[in-house]
Amino acid sequence: MPRPHRRLASTCIGTVTAGLLATGAALAAPEKEQPKGSDIAMGAFLDSGQSGVARIPQLSRWLGGKEIRVGHTYLPGDRWARIENPDFLEAWAQWRRARPDRLFVLNVPMQEHNEDHVPDREVARLIRAGAEGEFDHHFEQLAHKLVDLGVPDTVIVLGWEMNGATYTHRCAPDPEGWKEYWNRIVNTMRSVPGQQFKFDFAPNRGSDAVGWTKCYPGDDVVDVVGMDSYDQAPGKTFDEMVSQPYGLQQHVDFAKAHGKEISYPEWGLFRHGDNPVYVQRMLKWIEQHKPLYHTITDYCPHGVWQCKQNPRSAKAFRAALAPERPGPVPTPVVPTPVVPTPVIPTPVVPTPVIPTPVVPTPSIPTPSIPTPEVPVPSPVVPTPGIPLPVPSPETPDTGPGPGTSPVPEPAPVPVPEPVPVPSPAVPSPEVPVPVPVSPDPVRPSPQVPAPESPSPEPAPEPVPSPAVPSPQTPVGPGSPSPDPVPVPVPEPSPVLPPAVPKPQPTEPPVNSTEWCVPVNFGEWLSKLVGKQSICVKIDWGRDSGFWPW
Repeated sequence: MPRPHRRLASTCIGTVTAGLLATGAALAAPEKEQPKGSDIAMGAFLDSGQSGVARIPQLSRWLGGKEIRVGHTYLPGDRWARIENPDFLEAWAQWRRARPDRLFVLNVPMQEHNEDHVPDREVARLIRAGAEGEFDHHFEQLAHKLVDLGVPDTVIVLGWEMNGATYTHRCAPDPEGWKEYWNRIVNTMRSVPGQQFKFDFAPNRGSDAVGWTKCYPGDDVVDVVGMDSYDQAPGKTFDEMVSQPYGLQQHVDFAKAHGKEISYPEWGLFRHGDNPVYVQRMLKWIEQHKPLYHTITDYCPHGVWQCKQNPRSAKAFRAALAPERPGPVPTPVVPTPVVPTPVIPTPVVPTPVIPTPVVPTPSIPTPSIPTPEVPVPSPVVPTPGIPLPVPSPETPDTGPGPGTSPVPEPAPVPVPEPVPVPSPAVPSPEVPVPVPVSPDPVRPSPQVPAPESPSPEPAPEPVPSPAVPSPQTPVGPGSPSPDPVPVPVPEPSPVLPPAVPKPQPTEPPVNSTEWCVPVNFGEWLSKLVGKQSICVKIDWGRDSGFWPW
């Protein structure tokens, strides 16, 4: 039993040693970790012919620029002539030769009529014929074709899913004879000069028709142990697919025990529909076990790009495989020395001020025409029935009128539209104008202030006047004419002071049917428009309805 001080020393030595190992490991670590899956060749089966080659860059763009390193196609299994000499390999060979890190994977059937549902008895006979060398020349011809096209390192998936019940090249009818037949094909193709083929043994996941380990032909004729794994039974969950007999875990363990690389030539969705959990788990499994390559079968119902019925799985596929775009690398901030810039004063050159000549604009005075206030005259309607005196030229107006006050130099007044009301009595400039009796309302003339006239003399003998409507009854268009009512003779107007003589318009004859009243526009406007007057003509005939006799 060791002493305590020795135990302490051993503990110290162990601690120091562990620290040194950790330091060395840290120093040996790479500066930048590679992104996940970057060293795993990935691809998809997109189509057998040239269209499959053309779709590879489109898939890459869909995956955000993910590099597609695997080109995968199948030889037709209908006739031997198309197996040994297919007509579409040139396009695939050209794609493979473009870059040295690419893989060309070719599924090769072991029999013609490979999908014609040949019965087990016939399959057993064909297996024996192949093991005896009956079909060697077909595979020799194919090997020469691949070497001549420049793809001698093609990965050949020979007799895929041999543990199932679908293809004519299945193993179950004669497992031992089938393994002999496999050996004969591989040795025949390897005998062709220049070949570097890798042969992939790829059964279905699960037991299927026969346990796939019973069909394994031997380590000397197998380079890769693959497995096709779709989302279907046996197994409902991914964990069951891993742990079941002949499942994913047994596949990995078997390849490791035989010193072989693994692959997943076919995988994808199937019986369980759009299942993103399966896609995520399968990709994580692939990342964990690092196969030589993997290719998803990308057509419905298995695919995620060309098949649009699996949108959730497609999203999970892209999220797992699309390369992460690195963020911007921060640039170290180096302080820039501040160099003061000398300030050089700019000389100020005064700009000469050139006076602009001012040309006076002639001012044209605008004549100001004041608008006089024209009072609205009260209509004076003489009452018929009593003869009215006929005024002489020296007699002022006998009808009552509104009081007027003299205005020094009245302004010009525009001639208004005549209104059917009685005309006010307007004295003439020198001699008063006689106002005849109006039977109807007469449109008033604007009231023009007139100069004072001398006192009137006694009125002459009265002259009978036709009857007119009473002042109390409004007379207008459409109103009935009332009976004449005698009224007293109006008193003569008050005497107006004398005024400066003005030109007098021609007087109408006594009892004339036309009345004219002068209009004074003022001295300034009268020079432009001349002397004006307003005349009203009244029909006194017997047929007018105003003749009293």
